[in-house]
Amino acid sequence: MLRLGKLDNDDLDRLVLKKFRRIRPESLSSPTIGQDCAVVDLDSDLLVLSCDPITSASVAHLGRLTVHVSCNDAAAAGAEPVGLLVTLLMPPTGTMEQIAQIADDLSAAAQLANVDILGGHTEVTDAVTRAVTSATVIAKQSRNQILRGMRPADDIVMTKYAAVEGTTILAEDFIERLSSVPTELLTAARALSGQLSIVAESRIAMQNGAVAMHDVTEGGVLGASWELGFANNCSVEIDTSKIPVLAETRALCAALSLDPLRLIGSGSLIIACADGKHLCKTLQEAGIPAALIGKAIEGATSYVDGSVLEEPHADELYRLYS
Repeated sequence: MLRLGKLDNDDLDRLVLKKFRRIRPESLSSPTIGQDCAVVDLDSDLLVLSCDPITSASVAHLGRLTVHVSCNDAAAAGAEPVGLLVTLLMPPTGTMEQIAQIADDLSAAAQLANVDILGGHTEVTDAVTRAVTSATVIAKQSRNQILRGMRPADDIVMTKYAAVEGTTILAEDFIERLSSVPTELLTAARALSGQLSIVAESRIAMQNGAVAMHDVTEGGVLGASWELGFANNCSVEIDTSKIPVLAETRALCAALSLDPLRLIGSGSLIIACADGKHLCKTLQEAGIPAALIGKAIEGATSYVDGSVLEEPHADELYRLYS
């Protein structure tokens, strides 16, 4: 049987990615581990595309996550999101009210993200047991804003906090298992749903020396850090004592025996740059928390606190569904 979550990187590369080859001159990138977006040359600007499903969210925040997770992929590539194509699959047990709620949430989140819902598909199918979305983001990027890529000695900066998205999911979907967590921490955890976009910090990073970026999703901040190194043909060295973790995140993860550094974390951006202190200062002056958490290093092995940092496997969140 297949386990829940992403395929291991070796399996993904062997079974899927290596089978695709570029044959069009307009295509500037091929699918590879750690790269979330495709880039197409349209003569004037570059067209940046990415697609993502949302499979582990409840109806209550499905629309919001669909918009922000998709736009975050484009922003992490240094591009400006323009619109989304969204597919919504509903199980026969769903309701018309739930479909309307998801559409309302998609609309509200799109307005906040300054993007259009350009189209898509809505279907009721017994192929799913709960509501699922899959979205493709369309974004644009100027030719003079292409990221050069991370190199050894570059600093690694992280915005906001570990497990922003995961914290909100835990507080909303697993409340019955969190009776030991104080009410004020649960309230603070739910409030993090307003911090899931990385578009603002991406724009600032692009103007202040970013050379490579990766948004934190499944696998958490440690998984994203490993993937950033792999995608740039080098490695990373991460100091977990520098990674900001909110009190509410620590409390919820402790109650559920989860590692917050490996928990799904949309809302946080990993940025490689030559001067991490300057970038942190600039982000903080704009009201965006930021921390210098490590450096890029030579070689094929990444490290966390002096030990080998292994490639990401299934996100911590999936342990709660097993």
